[in-house]
Amino acid sequence: MAALAMFILFLVLLFLGVPIAFSIGGASLFYLLIKHLPLVIMAQKFFSGINSYTLLCIPGFMLAGSLMNGGGITKRIMDFCNAFLGHIRGSLALVNVAASTLFAGISGTAIADVCSLGSMEIPAMVRDGYDDDFSVAVTATSSVIGPIIPPSVPMVIAGACVSISVGKMFQAGILVGILLSLSLCVATYIISVKRGYPKHEKTSRHGKWIAFKNAIWALIMPLLLLGGILSGVFTPTEASIVTCVYALIVGVYIYKEITWKDVPRIIWENMRSCASLIVLIGLANVFAYILTLERIPQMVATAILSLTQNRYVIILMINVLLLFVGMFMESLAAILITFPVLLPVATAIGMDPIQFGLMGILNLMIGLTTPPVGMCVCTAAQIGHVSVYRSFKANTPFLIASLVVLMLVSFVPNITLAIPRMFA
Repeated sequence: MAALAMFILFLVLLFLGVPIAFSIGGASLFYLLIKHLPLVIMAQKFFSGINSYTLLCIPGFMLAGSLMNGGGITKRIMDFCNAFLGHIRGSLALVNVAASTLFAGISGTAIADVCSLGSMEIPAMVRDGYDDDFSVAVTATSSVIGPIIPPSVPMVIAGACVSISVGKMFQAGILVGILLSLSLCVATYIISVKRGYPKHEKTSRHGKWIAFKNAIWALIMPLLLLGGILSGVFTPTEASIVTCVYALIVGVYIYKEITWKDVPRIIWENMRSCASLIVLIGLANVFAYILTLERIPQMVATAILSLTQNRYVIILMINVLLLFVGMFMESLAAILITFPVLLPVATAIGMDPIQFGLMGILNLMIGLTTPPVGMCVCTAAQIGHVSVYRSFKANTPFLIASLVVLMLVSFVPNITLAIPRMFA
C-alpha cells in the first residue's frame, strides 16, 4: 500500500506541474515517512546515485557541445552538408537530417539539436519554399538521432543506472543512428519529390573542397571521440575531457568565434544545466531503491511473463510501455525509473542488455516527437511559429519511419550487437 500511495503522489505532483526531480523526491520522502524508515536513507541513496565515475562524462560532453556550438560549429556543418546535398530535390530538408547526424557526435542530446540547429534551419527552409509545418517536423524528428549516435547523455545515464557498458552502447549506437538517419532521409526525399520542393545547382568540386576545408575541424571532433573509444585509447569519461580540450582550442584559436572571456559564461551555463540533471539522477536513485525494496521489478517481470511466454509479444509489450512513458515523461527521468524495472524482463527472455539499452533509449527518444507532449516537436514549433497540432500532423510520416527502425532494432539483434562484437 505504501508503494501504491507513493506512485499516486508522484503522478499527482506531475499533473500539478511540479518539476520531475521534485516529484520523484517528494514521493520518495513520503514513502520513507509513512514506512517510518530513517530519513538518512534519502541522503545516502542520493549520494550513492551521483557518486559514479561514469557520470563525470555528462558535464564533459555537455560542455564540449556548448563550446563547439558557441564556436560556430553549427554553420560550418550546415555549409558542409549543403555543398554535397544541395543539388538533390528537397536538399535543405536532407541537409537538416544530415546536419543532425553530424551534430549528434557533438551534442548528445535531442533538445540541444533542436535549439541549436532549428533556429537556423527552420527559417532557412521556409524562405526556400518549404511548408513551415514540414520544416518543423523534419527538424524535430531528426533531433532524435542526437542521443543515439555517441556521445549520448541518455546512454551514460542508462549505463550508470543498470550497469550496462557505456562504451558498448556507444559502439552499438553508431549503426542504429546511421539506420535512423537513412530512414528519415528516405521519408524526406519522398515527400519532397511529391510536393515539388526546390533543389539547387550542383556545387563545384572547388566549392565542395572549400566547404570541407572550413568544416574539417568540426568533422574531426566526432571522429576523434569515436576512434578513441572504439580503439580503447580512452574511456567514455576520459573522452569527454579530451573533447572539451579539443573544443576549447578549436573555438578559441582556429574558428575564433569565442574568446577566453566567453569561457566562464559558457562554463557557468553548463554548470546550471548539469546541476539540475545531477539532482534528478540522485533523487531517481532514491526512487529506484524504494522500487527494489518493494520488489517492484520482480513483480513486473513476473506479471509480464505470466501473461505470455512468447518472446516477440513480450518485446512488443515493452516497446508499447516505453513509448507510452516517453509520450509524457522527460526521457532521462524515464530511463532512471523504467530501466531497472524492465531490464530483468528483457534478460529473462534472452535479450542482450546492450540491445535492450538501445531499444529503450530509441523508444523514449521517439516519445519526444509523439503527442501529446512531444518536447522536441513543441520546441521546434515554437521556433518556427507553427501550431503544435499542425506540427504533429506533419511529423506523422517521420514517426512511421522511426517506428520501422525501432522494430528492426527490437527484433534483429545484430543491428545493435554487430559492432560491439567486433571490438569484444
